[in-house]
Amino acid sequence: MNGLNLLDYLTIINDPRQQWKVEHKLSDILFLVIVAVIGGAEGWEEIEDFGVDHLEWLQQYGDFENGIPVHDTIARVMSMISAKQLQKSFAAWMRDCHIATEGEVIAIDGKSLRGTYSKDRRNGIIHMVSAFSAANKVVLGQVKTAEKSNEITAIPELLELLNIRGCLITIDAMGCQKAIARKVVSKEADYLLSVKSNQPSLEAAFDNYFKLEMLQREDGDTYSTKEQGHGRVETRLCLVNDDLSVLGDIAFEWPELKTIGIVATIRQEKGQPATGITLRYYISSAQLTSKELLEASRTHWSIESQLHWRLDVGMREDECRIRREQAGENFAAIRHIALNLLSADTSFKAGIKRKQKRAGRNNEYLSRLLAGQGLS
Repeated sequence: MNGLNLLDYLTIINDPRQQWKVEHKLSDILFLVIVAVIGGAEGWEEIEDFGVDHLEWLQQYGDFENGIPVHDTIARVMSMISAKQLQKSFAAWMRDCHIATEGEVIAIDGKSLRGTYSKDRRNGIIHMVSAFSAANKVVLGQVKTAEKSNEITAIPELLELLNIRGCLITIDAMGCQKAIARKVVSKEADYLLSVKSNQPSLEAAFDNYFKLEMLQREDGDTYSTKEQGHGRVETRLCLVNDDLSVLGDIAFEWPELKTIGIVATIRQEKGQPATGITLRYYISSAQLTSKELLEASRTHWSIESQLHWRLDVGMREDECRIRREQAGENFAAIRHIALNLLSADTSFKAGIKRKQKRAGRNNEYLSRLLAGQGLS
């Protein structure tokens, strides 16, 4: 994954400034922001400080003829540039960097940037929807949900940016929509969608079909796992069916539907008897075994632990107050770029925060991150 190659894709971003007033090239500002965030900067002033401290190193990659722009200039430019163009640049870069394998799980989920809410200005909180490669732990693309809208409208826009041919796209119940399923299939990929009450007819068909005694059968396609830890035993059992007649006419409403699945989770706390069973229903356009469906449904939640958690704990995303115009959305994309480059490096076995600190104080390591070197 070559961060320097990314600069070629960023050239599609138009410079919104009046050219006769420009003192610092847009490419220099974007490069500065990216490497400063890789180095642990969390705001405009820290980005300026990073630039001042690393000016000689920065001049190896950019012009910086007039030195480092002040933080007000950085903030103004990042609030003005088109977020959609930055998202397209990011997705195009990842399409070249990331080669999807057949059946690879791509998890799609949304995350609110809590720090972007402003009660005084009555600004709505920014909500980003991201596509995450569970196998490689990298973000493939992201879009912001429109104000007074939700993930349902943002997901098709995100899918349009991605090369997902042959992949299995997992989405939670919010994305269980026929239009989204059609979009996935049109991209020559398969979907695995969680079913809940936002699809009442489909959920009712599952309720009518499923009986608890099905979990005790030895015939049919079933698969189970058991995990123990911290005084808790968690058993998961999955059963699948490719006989779609159990759904009635509803089955014909979902494009290329091939598999329905049920995952039952039973938890026991500290040796106590289980108090209940949690059921999750799934539909998929892929021909999945019970083992494949259970593993894919669990893999989906890696987007919480491997992406959202690392953004909040490692990069303190929820504490970031940047929200001016398009700046909050752009800064979220920059964090994803930084996280991808940091995650790709395996030469330093450490968490995101330690990698950032090393990059901030060690120019050689920062250069290796950008060049995609030091990978084993």
